Amino acid sequence: MKPKIHPELHEVTVHCQCGAEFQTRSTKKELRVEVCSACHNFYTGKQRDMTITGRVEKFNRKYAKKEVAPVAETAVETAPAVEAQ
Repeated sequence: MKPKIHPELHEVTVHCQCGAEFQTRSTKKELRVEVCSACHNFYTGKQRDMTITGRVEKFNRKYAKKEVAPVAETAVETAPAVEAQ
């Protein structure tokens, strides 16, 4: 390796929004993250499992034809029929 071309690695503490902290190495002095392995859904096993049937039902509910309310028939007066003589 060539000298003085690589950044220095520091031992840092990573702070997550959930309150978890862990040690790692980085070129930065401090790391703050929004999601870590302690709070991410994939790692905690609390991920939402949506089956295919659930997706189909959701699609059908969303795009189903809406029932049209019956049109109230209004009294339409018609002229009396005139018979031809």
